[in-house]
Amino acid sequence: MQRGALLDAARALLSEGGTEALTFPALAQRTGLARSSVYEYFRSRAAVVEELCAVDFPVWAAEVESAMAAKEVPEEKIEAYVRTQLALVGDRRHRAVVAISAGELDTGARERIRAAHGGLIAMVVEALGALGHQQPRLTAMLLQGIVDAAVRRIELGAAEDPQQITETAVAMALSGVVG
Repeated sequence: MQRGALLDAARALLSEGGTEALTFPALAQRTGLARSSVYEYFRSRAAVVEELCAVDFPVWAAEVESAMAAKEVPEEKIEAYVRTQLALVGDRRHRAVVAISAGELDTGARERIRAAHGGLIAMVVEALGALGHQQPRLTAMLLQGIVDAAVRRIELGAAEDPQQITETAVAMALSGVVG
């Protein structure tokens, strides 16, 4: 129960202030626990982020997969892949997934998270193959680069409206993969 409360508090802190806001004193304050109690559940800030990713990434990926499965045509699947990820940017679970780039995770944690992210990319490979791409995995990775750039732009609070960023990313993705 306390572990869940700590994860909820971590999501809120990441959502409100990014990785800098995720500190053990802040977690303790949010949950009403003593700071030393937080260390009983997590050995480091990186361990909190790793667990958030382990819990939240599968839920996030399932939403992308579900959106894609609801479509029949490969182009529509690709559009759903891009749109769903960008729609999730404001979701608190997404902040944890983005926090993996903070660089404070150990090599093993980064590898586990990278493998989970690879599962997300694998979702779009079949649709790209159906469009006739000779290297659908490479194309999927480059497509994810468009999504990642759009995510960063939205999270920065760029001058453009998030909807405009989404529409531009979808247009670039579709014109690039349909070509």
